[in-house]
Formats: sequence, structure tokens, C-alpha cells
Amino acid sequence: MPLGKILWVDDEIESLQSQILFLQNKGYEVTALTNGFDAVDYVKENILDVVLLDETMPGITGLETLSKIKEINSQIPVVMITKNETENLMDDAIGSQITDYLIKPVNPNQVLLSLKKIIDNKRLVGEKTTMAYQQQFRNLFMALNSNPDYNEWMDIYKKLVYWELEMEKSDSPEMQEVFQTQKNEANTEFFKFVSKNYARWVNPKSDDGPVMSHNLIKFKVLPHVEKGTPTFFVLIDNLRFDQWRAISPIFAESFRILEEDSFYSILPTATQYARNAIFSGLLPVDIEKQFPQQWKNDDEEGGKNLNEEEFFRAFLKRQRRDDLKVSYTKILNNQAGQDLVNNIHNLMGNDLNIIVYNFVDMLSHARTEMEVLKELAGDETSYRSVTRSWFEHSPLHQALKKVADKKLNLILATDHGTVRVKTPAKVIGDKQTTTNLRYKHGRNLNYEPKDVLAFRDPKEAGLPVPTVNSSYIFAREDMYLCYPNNYNYYVNYYRNTFQHGGVSLEEMIVPVIKMTNK
Repeated sequence: MPLGKILWVDDEIESLQSQILFLQNKGYEVTALTNGFDAVDYVKENILDVVLLDETMPGITGLETLSKIKEINSQIPVVMITKNETENLMDDAIGSQITDYLIKPVNPNQVLLSLKKIIDNKRLVGEKTTMAYQQQFRNLFMALNSNPDYNEWMDIYKKLVYWELEMEKSDSPEMQEVFQTQKNEANTEFFKFVSKNYARWVNPKSDDGPVMSHNLIKFKVLPHVEKGTPTFFVLIDNLRFDQWRAISPIFAESFRILEEDSFYSILPTATQYARNAIFSGLLPVDIEKQFPQQWKNDDEEGGKNLNEEEFFRAFLKRQRRDDLKVSYTKILNNQAGQDLVNNIHNLMGNDLNIIVYNFVDMLSHARTEMEVLKELAGDETSYRSVTRSWFEHSPLHQALKKVADKKLNLILATDHGTVRVKTPAKVIGDKQTTTNLRYKHGRNLNYEPKDVLAFRDPKEAGLPVPTVNSSYIFAREDMYLCYPNNYNYYVNYYRNTFQHGGVSLEEMIVPVIKMTNK
């Protein structure tokens, strides 16, 4: 099989015979034509990898030929070959979507290099990625087995995200499998690490622990709030670190990214727990104590995230920062998003603006309910792609762009991530047992101890006790908790969906990003 099929169009093609021979000896299949009309007809009938196109030809010019070729197949790479170095010609050619251009006289190696760049780029990048990962594999393996602390775990997870995104460039299923195995192993070790340390982190007497949901604003937001410069704290819920990486280039167009950090979501890694903890600055057990009317447990009627603003204002009071001029905006649908776009300039007079955007949560929940979204977000790669596409066209992006040229601080975070669940685990409980797939609480829970992190006393995990003798269990790695009745139906229905609430790197180690205007 040839390395690539090339069409070379030049009215002086006889003088290029040695060049064509050189490319054929290198393994390319080259067809030579002398004018634009024939070239356009040839492109209609044949599949090609690259067209090499002379710019000055009698009949129709190179640029005219280029536009006709692009009408037939806009994806075909075209390399323009020209004697003319004038800038406006290059602008015309580049504006017409040429892939590369060469100045005459061209030597054979120049042409070869251009073809390699175009045809072999994906393969070469893939091979380079695979080799680089092979070298890193051992380092990651050693890091996993050297008893990492919570900071080192954040670093390990960042590296895994980096390699996961790099692996998209590799066509090697074997290497992707090796990577997946290493990521699974990391989650196994991470589960052991969290099981051993979590109760200590949330113990009020402990000062040794990572930044977590309940002290995120204290350590990562308030220190940056200054009178005279508005700070926007944007919380996109359910945003994993790899999804942040997918949208970060879009942010980088408008803002300067100063710090790409992460923090730990509390357990359960679920909106009502993690997000209420973020805005109240309290663990759920203390929210329930201080706000008995407002706190709702899973099994109680009523909205679970209706009081974030009230919790936040009480937190500011406790921090003696209630002199700050604060706004709180929550976006649950597109209309609210459009209102934000229209209103964002009015927020510039505040010291701190909180914007909670619920889109990703809607996506991941809908993901389990709607077949369309199962198609759209069937794996991590497509989940990132959908997130990127959403953000690019979202009212949130439009609103932030409107103030990007003003002096401001922007802090982006999330409440928790999600994990794609693959391994079912049986749980038996009474009628009061909650229905969540990644965590459950109830009395008389029956489960396989190795499948979960269990707290018989919820207070040890900083959680309220919904009913006497209630215990909490959190699914490990990629497990999801199913009841025995109708077991096979639910197992198949939820397998490969994105869920949250349990213990995994993806759910617990999440982004907090500091940006400013450029």
C-alpha cells in the first residue's frame, strides 16, 4: 500500500520528473497533471491524500483551482507551490484554506517534509505519544506504590488526565489498554488511601487535610477578593478535571490562567452535600445543626439546594467579611443564562459575584435517561467533547467574554466530578434506603464490605444521621450499587453511565482555577 496518494498539478510538469520519481521511491503514489481543469475533474473521481498545486498556470490559476477543489472536498489538504512571495497572495491562499505552501524552486526534501507533516502527522504524533507514555509508565507506577499523600495524589491524577488526553492522539489500542489498566490500578490505591484517611480529614480537631469542599471558599476564593476589583466565582457543577482541560483553551482565549489547582470534594460526591458544604463553609453534619429547617436529607421531601445563598451569607458573617458587596446567580436553564448575558455588566460594581451553572449536571443526569445522550456521551472522550461544545456556545461563555477586557479576578471550580460505572454490586436495604447508585444510607444495609467505604456512624464522616442506626456506604472505583429486585434490568440500564456520589479520583479530585483579565 502506498504511503499516500498525491496529485501534482503544474504546467511545467516535465521539469519535475526527477522530483516525482524521488517521491515514488519513498513509497508515495503520484499522479501528474498540467492544468487546473483536469485537476478539478480528477479530484471529483478519485480519493487523494494531498494535492500539490502550482500557483501560476494558464487557463485557470492555482487559487481558482484551489477554490474549485475545496468546493468538491473541503477536507482535502492542498499545498500551494509558488514563485511569488508577495504577502497578499499568501494571505489569499491561507484564507482559502491551504494546508502548506512552498516557494519555487522546491527541492525534493522540502516536498517530502511537507507530505510527512500532513499525511504522517497523526501516525507520528501517536507513535511519539506511545513512546513518551512508555517512559512515564514506570514513573507513575513508582509514584502509585510509594504511599502518596493527598498532594501527591492530586499530582498523580493530573498526570493521568494529561496522559488520557494525550492517548487520544495514539492509534495504539494496546497502549490505551495499558493506560486504562494503570488508571484502574490508581483508583484501587486511591480508594484504600481515602478509606484510611477520610475520617481524620473531616475531624474538626484535625488540621492536617487537603482543601476540601467545606473550606474551599475560605482558602481559595476569599484571599483573592479585594475592594475595587470584582471577583467572579463561577461554579460549573459536575466538572471533572479532564473536562476542565477540554474547555481551558476556550478560557485561555479571553483570560490569563494563573493557577490550575485542584481540591477534594467531600463524600458523598453529590450536589446537595458537596455544594452546600462549599457555600456554607461547613460539613453537612454542622449545616444540619445550624440550619435544621433548611437542611434536607436524601429521603426528605423538597429541594436540597435551595438555600445556598443563605448559607453563604451566614458564612461571610462568621468570617467577618459581611461588608463585601455580593451577588448570587444560579442558572438552571437557558433563559436564566440569557439573563446573565444581559446583566453581567451590572455585576462589575460588586466585590464578589457567585455564578452557579448547572449545565453539566443536567447533561450527566440526562445521560442516564435519554438514549440520545447515551449516544452523545458514551465514553470519556465524547463526554469531554460534548462539554467543550456546550461551553463554547453557552450563555456562560458569552457573558464572561463581555467582561473579559475589564480588570477582574475569575475563579472557576466545581462541586464534584463523575465516574463512568461498569461494575455492579448488590446492596440490600429496607424501604428507607436511598436510591443513589454511588452511595446509600439507611438502616440494616446489607452489602459486600470490600465493595464500599462504610461509615456505621455518619458523624465520623461529617454527615448527619438521617434516622437512628443509619449508616452510609460509598461505592469504590467504577462500581454502582443495585438492589436484588429487577437486578439485571438495572445493571444493564446503568452500566457505562456517568454517576457520582462515591470514591474515585474522577469524583473527588476536582479543579479550582484562578484566572484574570489579559
